[in-house]
Amino acid sequence: MPHDPPETESPSHGAHVGHLDDFHTPLTYWQTLEIAVRELLIEKGITTGAEIAAAIDSMDRRSPADGARLIAKAWIDDRFRRKLLADGSAAMTEFGLNPAGLRLLAVENTPGIHNVIVCTLCSCYPRNLLGLPPDWYKERAYRSRLVRTPRVVLAEFGLELPAETTVRVHDSTADMRYIVIPQRPAGTTDMTEDELAGLVTRDSMIGVSRASSPRGFRE
Repeated sequence: MPHDPPETESPSHGAHVGHLDDFHTPLTYWQTLEIAVRELLIEKGITTGAEIAAAIDSMDRRSPADGARLIAKAWIDDRFRRKLLADGSAAMTEFGLNPAGLRLLAVENTPGIHNVIVCTLCSCYPRNLLGLPPDWYKERAYRSRLVRTPRVVLAEFGLELPAETTVRVHDSTADMRYIVIPQRPAGTTDMTEDELAGLVTRDSMIGVSRASSPRGFRE
């Protein structure tokens, strides 16, 4: 297996723009390269330190709450649900979220069809809607096993599906992301959009779980 290039000491000229804690430990090759490229972009006037910091802050603010709000809107607004299924990126824009040039495909769970997302090559993931991917999403075991034995993997997440339910596995790519519209839980008829968003979990939008049932509800 390939190895990272040798570690190097942190460059003294890069300390003022670093993101590690005072560079108390030696930087890896890739961390040193990132600092060098970042400083070169600033030196050439292509960007500024403030712009880079703002972009990092924007990425840090991304969370599954954005995707949850989108799903809740689709649950209560059939026109929006149909638009989300037809053109996910356009629906994101209409909702005030930035697709950042990526194509978003929404897939809907029904009583007879269950969808689940993977990226078999790396960890492509709808970060604009769900924030950073969970560690297990990036692991080789999930990426390789889900496409071969999806029911086994879903059962390991605690999701047992009826034998008659069709499982569809969707493989993300560098320029295409998926999000699952989970089934709306029973007992939510009188809930507001904000209340519904509270039932939509990150895992349910990946497809490894169902949306949460409202507190105190029993089928």
